[in-house]
Amino acid sequence: QVQLVESGGGLVQPGGSMRLSCAASGRTFTSYNMAWFRQAPGREREFVAVISWSGGATDYNLSVKGRFAISRDNAKNTVDLQMNHLKPEDTALYYCAASTLLRVLSIRAENFQDWGRGTQVTVSS
Repeated sequence: QVQLVESGGGLVQPGGSMRLSCAASGRTFTSYNMAWFRQAPGREREFVAVISWSGGATDYNLSVKGRFAISRDNAKNTVDLQMNHLKPEDTALYYCAASTLLRVLSIRAENFQDWGRGTQVTVSS
């Protein structure tokens, strides 16, 4: 099991940028593919971005592709989400998640065993 703590959320204006970070502790960080999910009020949790254990492969929700970038630092046990050109519809609680399913780059929430508590991102003028 790995413990995950997100940080970096807050209020930002439309068109602005924000960087989220997730710190992991516990089991070896390179045992996990890592992802970000989000959940807006009244909506289901949705996939945002995923990165492989080595950092060599990534995938994104089409709604954020070209605006968001996921990265990881295996020496520091962190995974970040750089969010640019933010829109009001990006407003949500953002969760960091870890998956031991390494042979595929899954984007399905049920394949992620460990979750953080989330950090709120609000995009509003």
